[in-house]
Amino acid sequence: MKTENENNANQNKIIESVARLVSDLCFDGEYKNHTEYLTEIFEHLLETESGDSRSLRIKMLSCIRTSKMLAKALEPFSDEEIQKACVQMING
Repeated sequence: MKTENENNANQNKIIESVARLVSDLCFDGEYKNHTEYLTEIFEHLLETESGDSRSLRIKMLSCIRTSKMLAKALEPFSDEEIQKACVQMING
């Protein structure tokens, strides 16, 4: 029983942490544009000698993919809806 309670407590902490992250990202207000920003930055980097690295390219693509996934997951919701849900999750 103690282990189950600890697991529930850990899950609640994880949910609260994710809610805080999403809330902070929405506060920034431009998270929906981050994919475009990252793509533009990375395109410029790839034109440089230091940008011509396979491992760096893989990291860049990973960042773009993560940013796209976040934007797509939050796309159906307004900033206000997201903020309200985050506050509810944080406050329990």
